Amino acid sequence: MRIAMVGTGYVGLVSGACFSEFGTDVICVDKDADKIARLEKGEIPIFEPGLDVLVANNRAAGRLSFTTDLAAAVGEADAVFIAVGTPTGRTGGEADLSYVYDAARELAPHLKDYTVVVDKSTVPVGTGRQVQKIIAETNPEADFDVASNPEFLREGAAINDFMRPDRVIIGAESDRAQEIMRALYRPLYLIETPILFTTLETAELTKYAGNAFLATKITFINEIADLCEKVGANVHDVARGIGLDGRIGRKFLHPGPGYGGSCFPKDTVALVHTAQKAGSPVRIVETVADINDRRKKAMAERVIDACGGSVAGKTIAVLGLTFKPNTDDMREAPSLEIVPALQGAGATVRAFDPEGMEQASPLLPEVQWCQNAYEAMASADAVVIVTEWNEFRALDLERVKAALKSPIMIDLRNIYNPGDMVAAGFHYTSVGRPLSALGLEG
Repeated sequence: MRIAMVGTGYVGLVSGACFSEFGTDVICVDKDADKIARLEKGEIPIFEPGLDVLVANNRAAGRLSFTTDLAAAVGEADAVFIAVGTPTGRTGGEADLSYVYDAARELAPHLKDYTVVVDKSTVPVGTGRQVQKIIAETNPEADFDVASNPEFLREGAAINDFMRPDRVIIGAESDRAQEIMRALYRPLYLIETPILFTTLETAELTKYAGNAFLATKITFINEIADLCEKVGANVHDVARGIGLDGRIGRKFLHPGPGYGGSCFPKDTVALVHTAQKAGSPVRIVETVADINDRRKKAMAERVIDACGGSVAGKTIAVLGLTFKPNTDDMREAPSLEIVPALQGAGATVRAFDPEGMEQASPLLPEVQWCQNAYEAMASADAVVIVTEWNEFRALDLERVKAALKSPIMIDLRNIYNPGDMVAAGFHYTSVGRPLSALGLEG
């Protein structure tokens, strides 16, 4: 089997490398000649744990290559995956499908023998049919089918998610297309991964529905955390209490400053737009997106309140900038709301992130960038944990106290035990865990 992966962004590069690990010959195509040159040198343009090794091993084995030559890649492929960006459009919240449709037009003339063209990008319902129409109009002689194969990759755990997924969703309606897709995913059959074949529309909607549901769980527990603070309850105990119900489950019940990243924000908005256009609005998802936006904006007020009601003239240390740990992705990160709001309130912000500062620096001007957490905290008036990187989970608390002007910590990810922090002499604030609920003062 030989496949072409059109697009070497996060999804295309990870998927291409993982397919090659399955033993498939993969050629990744991109218009960006500089990116292809870097990849050929072994330079990985994104941070994803283990991806550099996976790419290097499969390039050495001859199963993975990179090119700007779309014609050569497509002409020899049994399947061509479209893995280009689908950002939120400029108006209305709809997904911008121009990159997907351009890819379809450009690859169509180069199709030779029977080929399955697979939408790997996250796309709204109806996109596969449109791709099918574009290819047929561009190359009436082409022998092809269009399939939808949405990705379910978590940044920071993408390789494991691809190799050992909860499920694989494939929208493929012809026997020939299903046969090729089964062959590509055969290694997962051997470990009994559920593989669900559906229509194009069902596969497309499944991706959006899944992300919207997870975003809803996050937003639900965040609102419960706010209620816990008002009534003196402990959100961690509430989350455990409801999560032990098998119908609910424990995952995605971790309170924090709101979701971000490349998927949940744009996918919830895109689903809302699709539903409105279809005349069947999804009110729950509309509310989820609105609450999450408001939550990220409100986080700076928590910091200001913990600092006595004002941060004017104060220095605030911010630990973590990316939307989650184990990635350098800054898209829709809560820090993009928190840091400017603190600066607008008169604070000087000193920040450190293990992987995200290169991406963050053009987005967050006038921040003082530091080489480690302790440098960021040196002579600061308070420290805020925004992203739960592992190295922030075991800070030397005595060293932290010595570095700070005053022992104020605002833990927006609840990675520390409140009792331990109060015992260590900190004025500690977390999310959904009022000290009164824990019998503490501080």
